[in-house]
Amino acid sequence: MVQITFVEPAGAEVAVDATEGWSLMQAAVANGVDGIVAECGGSCVCATCHVYVDETRLAALPAPGEIELELLEEVKAERRPNSRLSCQITATPELAGLVVTIPPCQT
Repeated sequence: MVQITFVEPAGAEVAVDATEGWSLMQAAVANGVDGIVAECGGSCVCATCHVYVDETRLAALPAPGEIELELLEEVKAERRPNSRLSCQITATPELAGLVVTIPPCQT
């Protein structure tokens, strides 16, 4: 398990033990984290699992792919340099303790 902390749009922090190999989106949905819509179920076609990754941990993540970057152009909430789609981030031991913030809106 990889502990990930989600900061919900209302400000509540929810620590989740994510199964290694799951996406952060899967971990959030399975644990009832508020603010992750995930309309496409993780197929990287909707961008409703947009999160802001702790900037100090960005280097621990693989770079976003071309499709993810295209979808991030369409997100409803402000796109920031640390914007990512949580469906494209896999829980690995290297990400233990990662904090991601969910923007105020997804759609």
